[in-house]
Amino acid sequence: MPHGESWFSFLPFLESLSHWVSEMFGPSYMEHNPHLGVQHVVAYATVVFFLIGVGFYVSRKLKNTEDNILPEGKVTFYGFIETIVGATYKLSADLMGAKPAAYFLPLIGACALVIWFSNAFGLIPGFLPPTDNLNTTFAMAIVIFFVTHWYGVKEHGFVKYFSHFFGPKVPWWIAWFIAPLMFVIEMISHVVRPITLGIRLMANMTADHMVLGIFVGLFAAMGLVWLPVPVVFYMMGVLVVTVQTLVFCLLSVIYITLAIAHDEEH
Repeated sequence: MPHGESWFSFLPFLESLSHWVSEMFGPSYMEHNPHLGVQHVVAYATVVFFLIGVGFYVSRKLKNTEDNILPEGKVTFYGFIETIVGATYKLSADLMGAKPAAYFLPLIGACALVIWFSNAFGLIPGFLPPTDNLNTTFAMAIVIFFVTHWYGVKEHGFVKYFSHFFGPKVPWWIAWFIAPLMFVIEMISHVVRPITLGIRLMANMTADHMVLGIFVGLFAAMGLVWLPVPVVFYMMGVLVVTVQTLVFCLLSVIYITLAIAHDEEH
């Protein structure tokens, strides 16, 4: 398929939806396009609705506790979801402790599931991962940004939380020029966080999808689809999908941990 096109391009309502969104929100400055593309939105919505169905499926499985006491002894979809959630909780618990990890698990676990399946969506021939669009990744990063500062203020109070932006306590004859400098540096570092989160995920998924598409298309054009070479690139694609999910969740947990941690915990 041409670059930027997918099976969603054949949806009968896609063009009218795109024009309606463009009229409502204006041009896409991130995509440098006079029309606001909606394919990534449709793809993201598909992933979300799929995960809602997964949630109902897992909920039904968890109600039958007798069948879930012991592992099933084989690779199952339920076991796969359980592995993602368990790994996400362990990652969070190692950094912020068991109690905060359990509290933030709905957020970080949702990020892990949505990002992994969104990334993996691009491994299906003819589809684009919604995470290869900066509008999608930046929106998720903004959520982490606001959650970080909301709970930072909630944990410490407004004045005490933002007083950390002026650096450590030092004598007044040093603080008068150090504190403003530290405040500017801290503000820049915090503003840059969602930007880097969004760009990193988008850039890596765009590159991964392009490389996979080029090599699979090349071998298909030569009639060599049955050779194991494309499988190697698919395996690399799965690795990239998993690593980028891990990086986003890891950085999110670190940012939240730094915001809610008390001075004696540093």
